[in-house]
Amino acid sequence: MDAIKKRYDFVLLFDVQDGNPNGDPDAGNLPRIDAETGMGLVSDVCLKRKVRNYVQLAGQEIFIKEKGVLNTLIAESHEQPEVKSKTKGDKTEAARSWMCSKYYDIRTFGAVMSTGENAGQVRGPVQITFARSVEPVVALEHSITRMAVATEAEAEKQDGGNRTMGRKYTIPYGLYLAHGFVSANLANQTGFSEKDLQLFWDALLNMFEHDRSAARGMMSTRGLYIFEHNSALGNAPAHSLFERISVSRKNPASGPARSFAEYSIDINQANLEPVSLIKKLA
Repeated sequence: MDAIKKRYDFVLLFDVQDGNPNGDPDAGNLPRIDAETGMGLVSDVCLKRKVRNYVQLAGQEIFIKEKGVLNTLIAESHEQPEVKSKTKGDKTEAARSWMCSKYYDIRTFGAVMSTGENAGQVRGPVQITFARSVEPVVALEHSITRMAVATEAEAEKQDGGNRTMGRKYTIPYGLYLAHGFVSANLANQTGFSEKDLQLFWDALLNMFEHDRSAARGMMSTRGLYIFEHNSALGNAPAHSLFERISVSRKNPASGPARSFAEYSIDINQANLEPVSLIKKLA
């Protein structure tokens, strides 16, 4: 299938209510927060994980998955007839091409595949930034208890009022904004196609619907704004396109926001051509 021919830049808007969108393992799983500004953060790795999970549910093979043994998957590429038939100097490129064709996340996000049998490295056409909250967020700490015990020894120690204690962290509400880029030139190297692109847009719109947990609260995609260029090289700098979308509070004096309805989205489409804006609302 032919690779995409146009460049795309996009803005992803999503929110969380009474949940932890991305815990920091180095900080006791507290929500990630910019210490200087108080803005909430969600890593690009976290967002890519949710995309991977969605496309796997949609029937696509992915390379980076739970309990996946990467070197075993890379070695599989060297067992393919079209790779084995190559001379030593061409095997790596043939294995790289096979891995791109088999695994959606490699031809989308790229991968390093030189940890065992060498299948080279792939620079993916799709890249996503950290998401940052529109306004500062506050992390709340909740004490939780467990009535059951894990071992017989714990049961013997417990009296009627003893309970196992724990901690849970949530953000009351946060609206987050992430930026992303799709390169047609890199897509040509990995085989990232129009069908792959449409699945990627679907994943961004629906990834939270299949990632529910008590820890993450209520998370939802609120908008996907796609700037489509009319060429592979593009027609405008990405930052100038992103600046056309502004998110603001309808009533800043009303206190902390607790819902998406308290925000307004303004889009400047003046003199946008030849770039076109595609709005996808979840």
